[in-house]
Amino acid sequence: MNDQKIFGARVAALRKERKLSQKDLATELGRSESWVSQVERGTLPVERLSMLQALASALEVSVLDLRSDAVTPTEEGSASAEGGALDGIRLALTGYPGIATLLEDETPADERPIEELREHVDNLWELAQASKFSEIGEELVTLIPMLEKRVRRDTATNAEHEVLAQVYQVTAAVLARQDEADAAWVASDRAIAAAGRSGQPLEVVAGTFRLAHTFLRVQRPEQAEYAASEAIRALQPRLDDGSLTIEGKSLYGALHLVRAVISSREGDRSSTHRWLDQARAVGNDVGPGRNDFGTEFGPANVEIHAVTASVDLGDAGMALDLAEQIDTDSLSAERRSRLLLDKARAYTQRRQVGEAVSALLEAEALAPEQIRSHPLARQATRELMQISRRTPVDLQELAQRATVA
Repeated sequence: MNDQKIFGARVAALRKERKLSQKDLATELGRSESWVSQVERGTLPVERLSMLQALASALEVSVLDLRSDAVTPTEEGSASAEGGALDGIRLALTGYPGIATLLEDETPADERPIEELREHVDNLWELAQASKFSEIGEELVTLIPMLEKRVRRDTATNAEHEVLAQVYQVTAAVLARQDEADAAWVASDRAIAAAGRSGQPLEVVAGTFRLAHTFLRVQRPEQAEYAASEAIRALQPRLDDGSLTIEGKSLYGALHLVRAVISSREGDRSSTHRWLDQARAVGNDVGPGRNDFGTEFGPANVEIHAVTASVDLGDAGMALDLAEQIDTDSLSAERRSRLLLDKARAYTQRRQVGEAVSALLEAEALAPEQIRSHPLARQATRELMQISRRTPVDLQELAQRATVA
């Protein structure tokens, strides 16, 4: 019996000791009965520390009683910091924003100049693309409610709504990368709403781009495809008549990359390469070194997506060949770590355990918070542990840091 099945059997035994049905446990956790059944059969891993804590609480045991190798907050400070930051962002998104202002709260609103707030947003994107999620979480917990109050004044400007839209875009990006897709959905929707009040159409498109990524995370490819294609359709006439700005071209190209990811996951080679080719042409026009709307869209990012698509399509050799040709010097830690993650996935497909582990560890060194929480990194780690005759110590340690079940 493997570790996952042992864990599932433990959950089932503890549930029965509490005289709970699978439906009862599912209700306590806010999950489906099918989810509980899959966990108990050992077919669905429980990876996130927050989920392990919720499960342990429902079963009235400690996390370590439930799974002895779990990284608890007292054992791993970074796990606690990351979880706390995410919890804080979730709370900042909870409820109706700005309700105190509607009830005539007389607390003075923040009066910082708009340019100072724009610089703050730029700093948030730098933190996000460095995968410093704990730091950005602390910022967002105070920034979101402050801005929500500020835009509800009678004197609120379009620029203030634009800054709020950008803050929600950063929030959505961070939550999606931390596998918190339900909260990312809320943030994306609020980004689009704030952008609509800002008078800046491209901010609406940027929010839609984040929403499409969120749909990918929640396994809703048809909605991701619809969101991306509708945004592309809206931009197309402006591209055709030459009026689309360079920032708009970045979004247009990035949306094609979303469609390429969707097609590659569905095994549609023809469509995958068609969307990549269209993105590549736009990327060459936009040029390197840009980071419009936090997309980092440009030639190098297009090729990173080509590597991702090749791995998704099972073309490990092509993925590794493409990866070697990409100059990532100008890209963020997040993008470089993602390329290394895809190299690790390609090596895993080829059962080259040593190379795969090295790529994963290099990716973790660049962006530890991202790699320890990314579903694809966890999947690669599990597969490597399964195919290794003798699991390398550094792989075991990575699995513990990522709380891989």
